[in-house]
Amino acid sequence: MEFVRKYLSRLIDFIFPPSCPLCNARVETHGELCGDCWTSFNWIDGAKCARCGFPFASSFDLSPNMLCPTCAAGKSELDIIRSACVYDDASRAAMLPYKHGGRTQYARFMSRAMIWALRDVDITPDIVMPVPLANRRLFQRGYNQATLLARPIAHAYGVKLDLDTVARVYRENMGHKTSAERARNIHNVFSVRNPDKIRGKKILLVDDVMTTGATFNELYKVLTAAGAAAVYGVTFCRVSHVD
Repeated sequence: MEFVRKYLSRLIDFIFPPSCPLCNARVETHGELCGDCWTSFNWIDGAKCARCGFPFASSFDLSPNMLCPTCAAGKSELDIIRSACVYDDASRAAMLPYKHGGRTQYARFMSRAMIWALRDVDITPDIVMPVPLANRRLFQRGYNQATLLARPIAHAYGVKLDLDTVARVYRENMGHKTSAERARNIHNVFSVRNPDKIRGKKILLVDDVMTTGATFNELYKVLTAAGAAAVYGVTFCRVSHVD
C-alpha cells in the first residue's frame, strides 16, 4: 500500500506539478508558497506580547514576558493568542479570495503558518474548535473558512475537532465597525449546546483573522461559563493597530 501511495503521489505531481497557490510559480510541494510570495507577508516572528501575540516594533528589545497595553490592563480575555502574520495588503489579497471567493486551497499554507505561529507557546489543548458560523452565513458561503484551517491544526495536536458544541445566531457583517460596535454586535451570539463536552477541557479556538478580539472574548465568556479550563486562540492574520 505504501508503494502504491508513493506511486500515485508521484504520478499526480507529474500530471499536476506543484505550484504556488497565489502566483502559480513552481514549488517543491503542493500547497507551499514560492519564495517571493512568502516574503511578501509580514510574518509575526519577532518581539510580541507574551499573551495575545500583538507584534511590537522590530527595534524593540523586550523581555519575552512583556505584555501589550491591552493585556497589561486585563482586557484580553483569552489565555493565549497567536497569529501568523499582520493583516495588511499582502494578507488581505489572500484572505478575501479565501474567505469570500472560494479559494479554499489557500487553507493549506495558512494552516501551516498558524501551526508555526504556535511554536513558542506551551499549550496542550484537548479540543480544537473553529469559530462557528451562523447557519444562514454558512449556507450563503458554502463552507466555514475557520473549519478548513482548524482541521490540520487539530491533526498536528492529535486532538479532536469540535464542530457542534457551540451554536451561533446570525448578525450583520462586522466589517468597518469600531471596537465598541463589534463588541455590541457579537454580544450573546454564541451558546453552548452541550457543556459536558467542554467541562474541564482546554480549548484552542481557530479563526481566519483577528480584528479587535471581540469574537474571541465573547467565546471565552460562554466557554468558561460552561466549565472550560482554558481557552486559547490562533488566527492566520491579525490587525496590528487599535481604532
